[in-house]
Amino acid sequence: MSEDNLFSPDEERLIDEAFQHLIDSYLQTKHRKKVEIITKAFQFARQAHKGVRRHSGEPYIMHPLAVAQIVCSEIGLGSTSICSALLHDVVEDTDYTTDDIKNVFGPKIAQIVDGLTKIAGGIFGDKASAQAENFKKLLLTMNDDIRVILIKIADRLHNMRTLDSMQPRKQYKIAGETLYIYAPLAYRLGLNQIKTELEDLSFKYEHPAEYRDIQEKLNFSREELNNIYDEFTAPITEKLDELGVKYKMFGRIKSPYSIWKKMNKNNLTFDEVYDILAVRIVFDPTSPDKEKSECFDIYLALTKIYKSHPDRLRDWLTNPKANGYQALHVTLMSNSGQWVEVQIRSRRMNDIAEQGIAAHWKYKDGSSYEEDETELTHWLETIKEILEDPQPDSMDFLDTIKLNLYSSEIFIFTPKGELRTMPQGSTVLDFAFTIHTFMGTNCIGAKVNHKLEAINYELKSGDQVEILTSKSQKINPEWLDFVTTAKARGKIKQILRKEERANQKFGEAIFHEFLEKEDMQIDSDKMERICRLHGMNNRDELMVALGQKKIILGDAERNIIKGESESWYRRFWSSFSSSSSKDKDKDSSDNSQSSVDVKKTLIINDMDMHKYTFAPCCNPVPGDAVLGFVDEKGHITIHKRKCEMANKLKSGKGNRILTVEWQIENSLFPVSIYIKGLDSIGTLSKVTDVISGKMNVNINKLVIESKKGLFEGTISVMVHSLGDVDTIQKELKKIKNITTVVRKEE
Repeated sequence: MSEDNLFSPDEERLIDEAFQHLIDSYLQTKHRKKVEIITKAFQFARQAHKGVRRHSGEPYIMHPLAVAQIVCSEIGLGSTSICSALLHDVVEDTDYTTDDIKNVFGPKIAQIVDGLTKIAGGIFGDKASAQAENFKKLLLTMNDDIRVILIKIADRLHNMRTLDSMQPRKQYKIAGETLYIYAPLAYRLGLNQIKTELEDLSFKYEHPAEYRDIQEKLNFSREELNNIYDEFTAPITEKLDELGVKYKMFGRIKSPYSIWKKMNKNNLTFDEVYDILAVRIVFDPTSPDKEKSECFDIYLALTKIYKSHPDRLRDWLTNPKANGYQALHVTLMSNSGQWVEVQIRSRRMNDIAEQGIAAHWKYKDGSSYEEDETELTHWLETIKEILEDPQPDSMDFLDTIKLNLYSSEIFIFTPKGELRTMPQGSTVLDFAFTIHTFMGTNCIGAKVNHKLEAINYELKSGDQVEILTSKSQKINPEWLDFVTTAKARGKIKQILRKEERANQKFGEAIFHEFLEKEDMQIDSDKMERICRLHGMNNRDELMVALGQKKIILGDAERNIIKGESESWYRRFWSSFSSSSSKDKDKDSSDNSQSSVDVKKTLIINDMDMHKYTFAPCCNPVPGDAVLGFVDEKGHITIHKRKCEMANKLKSGKGNRILTVEWQIENSLFPVSIYIKGLDSIGTLSKVTDVISGKMNVNINKLVIESKKGLFEGTISVMVHSLGDVDTIQKELKKIKNITTVVRKEE
């Protein structure tokens, strides 16, 4: 940011217009009209940020004004929140203190501003060690005042809307952090519209080419989609008017991010995503107590016009989502042969879907519309449980939280018929831990619908589950591979850490006895070489392995300690690590051992590519949008920007992210291509002719499976660049009877 003495008259006029727009929006709400205190907060913030500009060059006060506008218009909060939004950067960026805010605006606004200041600058600061702690602060504010996190989400939304002015490396970090944490938070708090925009903006900056491609295809398809909508809704309009329903109906086009996510998840092309168009009906019930029954009346009217999909009815009326979402979703077959999803909501349900938790407050105050918020309360209790279990690794902590932020719900019954809500994908073991830690640690299986199932059995909505236990059962580290809930993962890790500490203590005793017996002394250099000998990262890991009897001390360790093979080890490890340590930056701002300047762009060429690891989780090739991650030892791993692991790294360790450019010409990289089509004689031969004959590319592996007249399979090849991949895909698509050709995400 830079400082000027004055803003231009045009800029001053823009500021005044933005504030007037905020006041006009506020006056249109049902909140008590406290214009005076909002004006006072604006004047205070304007003076505090006087002369300061954002990275984009605009006056800084435009940012808190925009955040306040989102808080008012898009989240639906009142004067306290609007004032807090206007003041949210004052304590962090100026000489004013929380006490100054308290003296002028009172304790409640000061408390919210203080909460926002504690988590300022994004969820994570520049120091890796503070990441988990900062996120804990963010979540703990929920218990003090949920408005803190709602304003923070508004702040992040405006930052995402104005991300153009940031450097690419910063864009990746902020977009990754937004997609990994803020969008799920918005979803869990019921802010579906904001969640969708955060996802799309993150997608736009992380994968600009794919974003543009989908947007162009959507624009090209818009006229066709409008025609489908008009044709599909005409008889519905006629029927609802006949019934005397007071309603609004409009089309909803699937967001670019949702389309891209579905394409990647199901190996689909854009044309194969059939549910791009949905129809939403928002109606006014004749009375509050008839709201649900009238939803079903509309549903029945629709099924008399169109055939419904038997497996696609979603009843969120009787069992609302944990974030309060209620609606009836039905998928109908149009006259043109396309499935179209219809969402039926009352006006109240629609407000809650768009404004989330703020809309719950709007419909309270003794109204018969008052909602039971036990599910949200239950979720906040789950967050508390996670916070009470100290996670030694910030990435583990993030993963645990993420599992509980962004999952659909299923409904499970106990043997006594009590209803429990679980995240989709939960297993028998997850359910056991929700009942009691003892049940989880001693679980050996369950009777699911009176049938015996293993502890890793994935539960389905409506299952009745009776947990079976045995006192001889012990916690197994492999359990972490299939449990999904935060409580189960947290308890398993807690017990494993306790066992690890016991093994470490036992290992220390074994090692001490070994040294005493041989009358030897050991220094840190020799200990490091013993760790390397066994592939351990540090002394603690070595001691745990000793305690578990996975390592037996003998001649190799004795020789290292006595120095008999010291020269050999020195030669080996110096040659191994010289390439990554010769340029070591001793003044690294994040106190890491990285030898790489994370502010610069990394150029990968044929000569140096052996220095880097190309992540096997996503198998990047030249031409892919990629980033680099620098670990604690200075080693760099290259990931695709859309890789799930890259998203985690951007969220948890964004200060170690590098922008990367390719300058590769001759090297080969592995790629897997998924193909699907009609099974016919000669198709496989044509596939191999295209790849080996026409493209002159070697096939490393070919796996094809045929079933019921269809085939699908994976071809693994070595390519020079993304251009080779695109050419192979285009040529394969020309083969008759092949319906799908997509690059497979590992």
